[in-house]
Amino acid sequence: MSRTPLLAQDHVMAERKRREKLSRLFISLSTLIPGLKKLDKASVLEDAINHLKELQGRVKTLEEDIATNSVVSVKSSRLERDDSDIYGVTPLIDGFGGQLPEVEARVSDKHVLFRIHCEKHQGRIVNIFSEIEKLNLSILSHSVLPFGNNKVDVTVVAKIESGFSSTIDNLVRNLRQALLDSPSRSL
Repeated sequence: MSRTPLLAQDHVMAERKRREKLSRLFISLSTLIPGLKKLDKASVLEDAINHLKELQGRVKTLEEDIATNSVVSVKSSRLERDDSDIYGVTPLIDGFGGQLPEVEARVSDKHVLFRIHCEKHQGRIVNIFSEIEKLNLSILSHSVLPFGNNKVDVTVVAKIESGFSSTIDNLVRNLRQALLDSPSRSL
């Protein structure tokens, strides 16, 4: 069985296109691999496999890190006077218009990131910083940004010092309580 010249020519052209496509794909793959020294196909494939294994290891490490970091968040909600908050404690609503502040705390190694969204009141920021320092945390940086006419968004990064013995739940609870107890005079 011999091929007709037309079929043989079609086969040769199809094979040439396949090889050209493979060459383009190897070139594309080689541009994605950092530190590639050899450009032969076997080296490109071997280095690509090693790079993917390294990336999989990084993903696993990051997933483990995320699993060990704690996050507690308390969002705003309207509460009636007889309702309880998530800790089973009746909130102090007077002077706060029924709105609880949003408090979020994240712990990573020896650092804590606080994000607080609350109403603006004189002395509120001082109370937040004071409460953080009472818990054996050193404030490394902070930002206070106005949000609308009567709200403020506070971000604080603090370092855990020796003597720190609070849980993340207690951090959130204490900060929220400090916000509720702070003077309610508007800025």
